[in-house]
Amino acid sequence: MNWNTTFLLFCFLILGQQIKAQKEITFAKSTPFTIGESVTFRSNILQQERTLNIYLPNSYHPDSTKQYPVIYLLDGSKDEDFIHIAGLVQFASFPWIQTIPETIVVGIANVDRKHDFTFPTKNKKDKEDFPTTGGSADFIHFLAVEVQPFIDTHYTTDSTKTIIGQSLGGLVATEILFKQPDLFDNYIIVSPSMWWDDESLLDTTPATYSSKKGVYIAVGKEGPIMEKGAKDLFEKLEHLKNSRTKLVYEYFDKLDHGDTLHLAVYDALERLFKKEK
Repeated sequence: MNWNTTFLLFCFLILGQQIKAQKEITFAKSTPFTIGESVTFRSNILQQERTLNIYLPNSYHPDSTKQYPVIYLLDGSKDEDFIHIAGLVQFASFPWIQTIPETIVVGIANVDRKHDFTFPTKNKKDKEDFPTTGGSADFIHFLAVEVQPFIDTHYTTDSTKTIIGQSLGGLVATEILFKQPDLFDNYIIVSPSMWWDDESLLDTTPATYSSKKGVYIAVGKEGPIMEKGAKDLFEKLEHLKNSRTKLVYEYFDKLDHGDTLHLAVYDALERLFKKEK
């Protein structure tokens, strides 16, 4: 048997082993890969079925006495921002990172975000573009009376609550900060749609609060209207802030409306929560 024949037999042997391995892999066992759970319930306030997507830290166990802070994420559907924000929270809480403690993330899945995230407007174009507008008061009530108590009842939580909202979600997060600030301890407001109703929310005086607040405002390179609205919001809050407020503003000049949220949230976690070593 010459060298060429030996080499060919060797190649066929290796190829046969690879094909066998591929067949074995084809029939390997598969199991679902999950990062949390989804809960659906009937909201008496909104009169509709609503879904919460919930990320639970790796150490979470319902029988444990350990309590966890909670981040409430607007636009929290599985095909929106829930998965990538939950990933950021997991990463930020790794022992070798320790930006934040292990934290539960509650993604509030949308039904009609244009309805839920906006208050009534007098602007004609707003009404044309958003025909279902004007439901934010009920949505905020839903968060306060149904969502937060449900989470606190069914999961082991501590008292620290954070809300994340982007675009129209940033608008309603700002409305909560202005009108019912004690619903949350920290506000991460990204690219807020302050243009709504001719910027009327910026003309209102925010309610006072006694507890410590962290407020993070960010915007990307999103055009004069969006950028001005975010900066005006920051300047208004800066003028009103006191020793109980940690206020941060960040402009991401290399990002736009579509991709500012991810980096902004990670920056917010570092700027609002990370303790100096």
